[in-house]
Amino acid sequence: MTKPNFQAMSHKELQAYVLAHRDNQEAFYAYVDKLHAEANWVEMPPLQSPNDLENYPEFLERVRNGSKP
Repeated sequence: MTKPNFQAMSHKELQAYVLAHRDNQEAFYAYVDKLHAEANWVEMPPLQSPNDLENYPEFLERVRNGSKP
């Protein structure tokens, strides 16, 4: 059996592979590296209450739009 080329896989393909092969650490680390390279997340401090979300309109907008940057 040949080893998959994780670098050639798209984000969605790699995610599906990791979910189907949960014990494959190499695939998991390749997935995390790809997520880190894309860096399309919003960093924010921990919330003290759900009402604190009102202080992060950019985050709320991204959630409403399906997390597209």
